[in-house]
Amino acid sequence: MPADRMLPPLPCACASLRRAARAVTRAYEAEFRETGLKPTQFSLLWVLGRKGPQAQGELGDILAIDSTTLSRTLRPLEEAGWIRAGAGDDARQTRWSLTPAGRRKVEHATPAWERAQASLRTRLGATQWSRLLSDLATVASAAREDA
Repeated sequence: MPADRMLPPLPCACASLRRAARAVTRAYEAEFRETGLKPTQFSLLWVLGRKGPQAQGELGDILAIDSTTLSRTLRPLEEAGWIRAGAGDDARQTRWSLTPAGRRKVEHATPAWERAQASLRTRLGATQWSRLLSDLATVASAAREDA
């Protein structure tokens, strides 16, 4: 990446990650605009499509989303008919699953996700892209262990 396009490093991991997350989210939102989904909604639907029905707590753990934010994200997806709540292992647990309409929504939005991924991957280069995904998983795991 050209030096004149580089942002200055920030001395705080939290500020640096949040800045990167905002910039990446804006890029993905531009691609998702025509799908009617936000990138966060697509991620949730995608996880349910890949992993199958998940307890709400498991879903929050996979995506590192607190329960309040997760509930706010799930509600419009349920209202749209893309996910459904079911009984969990006990009365306190809710299991979420993708509906056929949700599966279609993911299929419809996947090309937008692929374009966003390809654009960022191209800008970073293959080596830095792979390192980024690995490093982010490591950072998320380390931060979660401290919480």
